[in-house]
Amino acid sequence: MNLTEKERLIRSKQRVADHGEVFTPSWMVENMLNLVQGESERIDSRVLEPACGSGNFLVSVLTRKLLTVEARHGKSEFEKRHYALFALMCTYGIELLEDNAAECRENLGALFIAYVGVREDDEWALAARAVLEVNIVQGDALTMTTPIGRPITFAEWGYLGKGKYQRRDFRYDELTKRSEWEAEGSLFADFGEDLFAPVITHPTMTIRDLAEQVTR
Repeated sequence: MNLTEKERLIRSKQRVADHGEVFTPSWMVENMLNLVQGESERIDSRVLEPACGSGNFLVSVLTRKLLTVEARHGKSEFEKRHYALFALMCTYGIELLEDNAAECRENLGALFIAYVGVREDDEWALAARAVLEVNIVQGDALTMTTPIGRPITFAEWGYLGKGKYQRRDFRYDELTKRSEWEAEGSLFADFGEDLFAPVITHPTMTIRDLAEQVTR
């Protein structure tokens, strides 16, 4: 969904009043990401935007990650595509408004499709759509819940090599406690990974497995 500047302005005026919605200009996004340049360019760095809107920050993050993919894996089409999808898998967002969340998924998906050079009905595009459905969540980052009051859950993706991916799902509210509980002196510091069990661990998946999760 590509809005004109006039449409965006009209929409935003009401939403600023209702939801405090503000769109960050691209120059400011780039300046902020430059402050954490190393992390923003790492393929496997997990980046979460808790009020992602239509994806201004996340599109810039994914762009940087894909440049790293090209530099490191561009000579192998197999590795390039699999690491490009892994870069997408490490990109997360929470958005209160449904249409913004949908637009964010569209923008990230379009960037991925353009990079790997496939059609929208290709299995790579479908796999990306399956990832974005779980990575870009409609919900409230403050209450950490979805619109129907359920806890927000995120997928932790891992690339195992040879075209295989691993997915484990964790509750967002539990993840936010992790740094506090693992801090020096905490009663929970020695528990480590045992304290944060995934809600579910999925079987390893291929691109085809991911694509089959989406109705063509």
